[in-house]
Amino acid sequence: MTSKIDSFISDLKTANKVTFLTGAGVSTHSGIPDYRSKNGIYHGVNMSPEIILSPDTLLHRPELFHQFVMNNMYFPDAKPNLIHQKIVQICNQKGELITQNIDCLDTKAGNKHVTEFHGNLYNIYCTKCHQKVAFNSYQKSYKHECGGIIRPGIVLYGEGIDSQVLEHSLQAVSTSDLIVIVGTSFVVYPFAGLLNYRQANSKVWCLNKTKIQTDIAEQITTDALKVFQELS
Repeated sequence: MTSKIDSFISDLKTANKVTFLTGAGVSTHSGIPDYRSKNGIYHGVNMSPEIILSPDTLLHRPELFHQFVMNNMYFPDAKPNLIHQKIVQICNQKGELITQNIDCLDTKAGNKHVTEFHGNLYNIYCTKCHQKVAFNSYQKSYKHECGGIIRPGIVLYGEGIDSQVLEHSLQAVSTSDLIVIVGTSFVVYPFAGLLNYRQANSKVWCLNKTKIQTDIAEQITTDALKVFQELS
């Protein structure tokens, strides 16, 4: 394990451009649960999350949608952790971050090169008049003063990825000589498909508690925090 971490650190230092691909395992150290583990936000929910977090539920059962996201997905007091901070240092020097996380902790940490692949919870707006809405107003009600339904700007099940986000993500991956996958099982598409656009000679590292299904990555199967604690 130690020699692998040393190799990873060496690759980080010598890389010209690094792109990080991150998931919920980064934010769990800030007290935000992941999705499908036994302590995750989907555990014990008596309705499929694919149904609850869908455009159909947002439109036709907005009270259910609002109640679920407020009770399970917002953690406004969460603060960036060491992984966020180390990624910021590298990205602001020579890299990019493409994250599945919707909690805004990467931008809170000061990352100037972050692409939120699935949007974020704090980009809140009215679906009718498209006016921006403050979080504390959305906390109180999903009904906008114009009569429209308020929603967070996250990608719901059945919605597509924003074309500009997709284009930028592909460009970041295809122009990097090192790709680092952190805190994600890497099974959700199209996010997992980004790896297909890497350069043939780029190196790929995965830092995750469980192995991801790929034969092109060097894998350190442990909590990513342990690895980032080794970075000076």
